[in-house]
Amino acid sequence: MPIESANSHEKLAITDQIMQRMREVLEVDSDYKLAKIFGKSTSALSNWRKRGSIPIDECISLSVTHGVSLDWLILGKGPRESGNAPTGSQGLSISASPSEGLCAISMYDIEAAAGDGRSLEQENIESTLYFEGEQLAAQGLDPAHIVGVKVRGDSMESTLADGDWVLVDRSDRPDRPEGVFLLLVDGERRIKRVQRVAGGAWVLISDNSHYQPEMIPPDKMMAVELLGRCVVKIGSIS
Repeated sequence: MPIESANSHEKLAITDQIMQRMREVLEVDSDYKLAKIFGKSTSALSNWRKRGSIPIDECISLSVTHGVSLDWLILGKGPRESGNAPTGSQGLSISASPSEGLCAISMYDIEAAAGDGRSLEQENIESTLYFEGEQLAAQGLDPAHIVGVKVRGDSMESTLADGDWVLVDRSDRPDRPEGVFLLLVDGERRIKRVQRVAGGAWVLISDNSHYQPEMIPPDKMMAVELLGRCVVKIGSIS
């Protein structure tokens, strides 16, 4: 989407407001000082502004360490202070730091990892988030089989936006898949909606209608591997 669009201008304005609230919480008066606290370069913060998107884990970390409400930090709504743990979609409590009863989930950037077909365990972990083990179990999820991946691009909008995090259940790889999956297609990792059609073919669907569906016939199925079902979305801050 062109930067000149009204929607992009709105995202940039919201990002500016979030970063202003971050500076307020940390009692600093410049992006340079903010970047130093986060352990980032000033160019990284400039990229946040250019993209109109702030990594969710930075907001969660600030919420946990300084007791501020994510609603206030992200949306500017409600009181600044919060005694509640931040939550992602489906009501899962999320923490940026370890604690009793929390399970560590490794988060990977699939764009950085894509291209050669290596397993995720061979890639660098971008960050680690911690989830309530009981909450995961209540949703039938085993943390030993869960990884987080960052969505790249706009092909899955409006279901998943660029910069969203998604928890992937690697134990859920059915022979007859229907739903949203992390896949390996010709050595490249993708998140697509999978639909089976007559004759055993798969259709890989981008929820953004600007992208055409891709048919995978049965004789090409060896080029596609299901890596796991996408089960929980943690939205980007934009």
